[in-house]
Amino acid sequence: MSFEIPSDISSNKRLPPKESSLSSIPNFDPRQIPVVGVDTHLPAVQRQSLLPLALQKRFANPPSWTPEVVLEKSDSSRTEATNASVLVPIVLRGPLHDQPTVLLTQRTARMPTHSGQIAFPGGKSEPSDADAAATALREAREEVGLETEFVQVLGQLPTYLTGSAFVVTPVVALVHPGFTLVANPVEVEEIFEVPLEFLMNPSNHRRHEVRWRDTTRQWFSMPYNDLETGKEYFIWGATAGMLRNFYRFLVAS
Repeated sequence: MSFEIPSDISSNKRLPPKESSLSSIPNFDPRQIPVVGVDTHLPAVQRQSLLPLALQKRFANPPSWTPEVVLEKSDSSRTEATNASVLVPIVLRGPLHDQPTVLLTQRTARMPTHSGQIAFPGGKSEPSDADAAATALREAREEVGLETEFVQVLGQLPTYLTGSAFVVTPVVALVHPGFTLVANPVEVEEIFEVPLEFLMNPSNHRRHEVRWRDTTRQWFSMPYNDLETGKEYFIWGATAGMLRNFYRFLVAS
């Protein structure tokens, strides 16, 4: 089943204002696209499998598995892709908060790509970076002030090709207590955390599908409502796709 883009999106009429833009496509708001499915039939990753020792063991002895989402459709004529990395920071809060969270950012509206969207800390590789992990750690330090002494890299997930022609390597890491975060005001509007258990439960994974420029576009979203602030964080696109792959990695046997 697919849906045409609502007239408010495909025309010049703007949608009702939201907290911030979530797409670089004019008049397109992914929150307005109908949900075509929720994977309530799939099992959640068990809580004990999300603890630090279990995550370390999983990356040390990975199963045979296949990523579900590896690329996005693009209308771009660009043939050369740019290498990039993101840090998937799994935050450990100590014995009083034994369930880990995932640290995410909301990009500022002034960013040239993916402005206003929810993202992992990360960016394009530099010649001085030794490898993908070095890129992810450097970008996390530059964007949110996360120092590498608190970060324990576990491993990498398969690369993800974005519609904007970035080949992104997700670098998964544990973040140990004691760190201090400082947002780079040019790049980061907000830093927040989402329980890993929420993100690794496919009943929170919503599927969207829409017709756009004679092609069918599909993506996941994982909207998270912060009970303390009442704010909804609309996680979608590449970030949701990489989280979906992380789910597939952890649930594989």
